[in-house]
Amino acid sequence: MGRRSDHGREELEALILDTGREVMAESGYARFSAREVAKRIGYSVGTVMHVFGNVDGLVMEINARTFRHWSEWLEDRLEGTEGRGRILVLVRGYFDFAETHRNLWAAIYEHRVPEGMDMSETLAAQRVRLTGVIAREVAAVLPPNDAGDAAELTSSLIATVHGHCAFMLGGTFALLGVEHPAELAAARVMETLQARGALIGA
Repeated sequence: MGRRSDHGREELEALILDTGREVMAESGYARFSAREVAKRIGYSVGTVMHVFGNVDGLVMEINARTFRHWSEWLEDRLEGTEGRGRILVLVRGYFDFAETHRNLWAAIYEHRVPEGMDMSETLAAQRVRLTGVIAREVAAVLPPNDAGDAAELTSSLIATVHGHCAFMLGGTFALLGVEHPAELAAARVMETLQARGALIGA
């Protein structure tokens, strides 16, 4: 296929990212191919690599978009929710997003930034944005004197929910005969917050 030059730099970057996200959603990280992205948009793989440097650069930008979408997904679900329901929305939202966008969600954790290569600024910023949504809600239910510990506590709570979600999607909970993993994760989160004096009644 001949080279194309139909798009400006920004248009081409957006086209590659849109198509790359589509390929990632269909194939998953293990089978992701920059060549397939190039084929779908009618450009050479060299053009794709020129825009993003290498496949790792492209994957990081796709993952950044996933983080952004995830943040917006949670914010939409928090709209109009009050009290302890906001924490439950975050837990349920984690599971719902992972189930609905399984390959995109998994790619966030499967991709490793190569040694000697920095994480892209966009990816770093979007990761912070998502964590910030959760930390904000955790800080809101903690006693005022403990609100400063929200960031550290948030990391621990995310790990708890992630573990439950990964066990569910990987089939481990099914093998163990465990039902309703999202509810179990929510219970563990609530127990932890209540132990820290969180203002979340029944």
